[in-house]
Amino acid sequence: MTQKAIAEPENRSGRQSGGPGRLLAQRTFFAARSFPAPDAMYAVTTLGAATTERDRVTVEPHAAVSTNTYFGRFPASYWQRYTEITSCDVEAVVTGSGKLIVSASDSKGDSRQAASVTVSGADRQTVRLTAPIDRFVDGGALWLDVETAGERLVVEDVRWTVAAAGAPRPVSVVICTHNRADYCIETLTELAEDPIVRDYVAAVHVTDQGTDTVESRERFAHVKELLGDKLRYVRQPNLGGAGGFTRGMYETLEAPGGEDAHILLMDDDIKLESDTIMRISALANSTTEPAVVGGQNLCELHPDQLFVDADIANLPKLRAGIDRTDSLSQRSMLEHNQDRRVDATHNAWWCCLIPAEVVRAVGYPLPIFFQWDDVEYGLRARGAGFFTVTLPGAGVWHQDLHWKGWDDWARYFHYRNGLITAALHHQLQPKDMFQFLLNEFMETLASMQYGLAATMIKAIEDFLSGPETLADGGANVVPAIRMLRAEYPETHIVPAARTGVRADHMPIVRAGFEPSKPTLVLLKRLAMQYLDKPGGSAAVRAGDEHWWHVSLFRTAVVTDSSQTGVRVRRLDKRLMTKLGKQGLQVLWRLRQEGEQTVRRYHEAQQQLTSKENWERLFGER
Repeated sequence: MTQKAIAEPENRSGRQSGGPGRLLAQRTFFAARSFPAPDAMYAVTTLGAATTERDRVTVEPHAAVSTNTYFGRFPASYWQRYTEITSCDVEAVVTGSGKLIVSASDSKGDSRQAASVTVSGADRQTVRLTAPIDRFVDGGALWLDVETAGERLVVEDVRWTVAAAGAPRPVSVVICTHNRADYCIETLTELAEDPIVRDYVAAVHVTDQGTDTVESRERFAHVKELLGDKLRYVRQPNLGGAGGFTRGMYETLEAPGGEDAHILLMDDDIKLESDTIMRISALANSTTEPAVVGGQNLCELHPDQLFVDADIANLPKLRAGIDRTDSLSQRSMLEHNQDRRVDATHNAWWCCLIPAEVVRAVGYPLPIFFQWDDVEYGLRARGAGFFTVTLPGAGVWHQDLHWKGWDDWARYFHYRNGLITAALHHQLQPKDMFQFLLNEFMETLASMQYGLAATMIKAIEDFLSGPETLADGGANVVPAIRMLRAEYPETHIVPAARTGVRADHMPIVRAGFEPSKPTLVLLKRLAMQYLDKPGGSAAVRAGDEHWWHVSLFRTAVVTDSSQTGVRVRRLDKRLMTKLGKQGLQVLWRLRQEGEQTVRRYHEAQQQLTSKENWERLFGER
C-alpha cells in the first residue's frame, strides 16, 4: 500500500502523549544513548552509506537503512493478541527525498510491505503511515525501512502511536537496591534524562536497603533535580528483593491515586534502555484485561545476546524457566529476530509491570527474601486469571546470569523458596520431590560440593519448619548461610595461580559424553568415593564440571562460571558420609511430612501476603 505524505506544522505539541486520542507506544532510535550496546540493535545500513544518531538517521543517495532490529521492531503479534488495537501509525519528521516503508513479518519470519510513502524535497515535513495489526496472532512484527534514490534523506523523531483506550494509567517505577549504588544511579540517570519517559511516569520509588547508599553518589542530586517530587527515596533494613519491591508497591498503592496505578518493578543491577519503560506501559494501558507486562533480559557483558525471551516455570523440577523449542535464549539479536510469539507463565522482576488490580486480587508478594518471589507472584496472578506478557523489544541489560556460579549462598533460597512455591501451587508431590532432590543431592556429593550439599540440607529443613521460618522476612538467615558455607573450602573462589596443586598433577581434562545409564553410573561413582578409590587431579573448565566427570578425580580444580578464579574440590570420605546421612534423613522427612507441610503453607498464605504482615516487617515507616 502506498500512501501520500501527510504534512503537519512543525509545532510538535502533544507528541509525548501521541496527540489527541493517540497513545505513544514506542519510539524508533537509530543508536544507543548511554550503555555501549551495538548500534545495530537499533538500525542497520543495508545499502550504501548512512549516519545514525540517537533519534535521527541521515541516508545518503542510493542507500537504504532498516530498523528490522531488536529495538527497531514493533511487536505487532503481542498487540494483536492482548489488545483490540487494529492499526498503528508511524510518524516521522523528514528532510530531503526518498521512501519510507513500514514492513511486516509473519510467524515464520517472511516479510511483506504494510505501508509506504515517498517524499520529495521535504523540509522538516511530518509524514504519517498507517499499518494494520491484523495478521499477527502467532507471530510477526512491524518495522521502518528507509530508501533513497539520487538525493539524501534525513529521518528523525520517529514515533509509533495507537488509538488510546482511555486516559493513560499512572506509572510508578519501583527500584529495590542493596549496595549497588553505581548501577542504581545509572538507571535513575537514564530514566531522568529522557524527558518523554520522565513525563510518562508518575513516581519513582527507590527502596535502598544497603549501607553503600544511592544518595551518597554525586549524581543523586542531578537525578533529584530532574525528577523533583516524583522521586521517593526510602531507606529500610535489608528485607531482600521481596521486601524492597513490596515496599515500593505498598507506598504506591497507599498514596492518592494508587488504586489505578501501574507498578513497574526494576532491579538495581540493570542497564536501562529508557524507551523500554514506555513500551511496557503503553501495552499495559491497552490490554483488553489487566495483565502483567514485563521486559526481556539481555546480557550486560554480551549486549547483543538475549538471555530470556519468556519464562515458563517447571515447579516439579524446581526450575524457574525451562528451554523451549521457540526460545532464542543466548542467541545474538544481531543475527536473529523473534517472530514467533512466545507465552510466559511469569516475568522476572528485572523489569516487570504489575497493575494495581492484580495486587488487590492476589495480595502482596511472599516474604521469602530472595529468589522465586517473582515466580511465585506471577503464578499467583496467573491463577487469578491475569496473563503475563514478556514483550520483545522491551529489553534491559542484566548481569550475565550464566556467568554466575551455581554453588553459592543463593542456592539456599533456590531450594527453600522453590519448595514453598511448588507447595503453594499444588506442584509438590512428596514422593516425586523426594526422588528428584535425592538425585540432585547425590550428584552434588559425587561432585565433591560438600558446602552445596549442606546448603541443600539446611534449605529443606527450613522448608519443613513451615511458614514460621518466614516470620522475619528472611533477613536473619543470610549470615547464617554464609557462615555455614564458609566451613567448606571448595565454596571459596581462589586465584587460578594459587590452587596449591602442582602443575604436573593438574592436566586439563575435558568431559566425556553424558552416561547412557546415569543412575547406575552415579551409584558406582559414589561407591568408588566411599571406598576411597578415585585418584589423581585435573583442571576442569567451566561448563565441563559435570558430576560424572569431576567424580573421577580425587582433586578437581574447577574454573568458576564467573571466570574470576577457581574452586578446588577434594574428595573427603568422612564428610561425604556425614552429609550423606544427614541428607537422607531430611529427604525422608520431606517424603513423610510433605503433605502436612504443604497444608501449613496454604493455611498461612493469606496472612503471609497481607498488608498487615508487611507493615509489621517494615516497622516504623
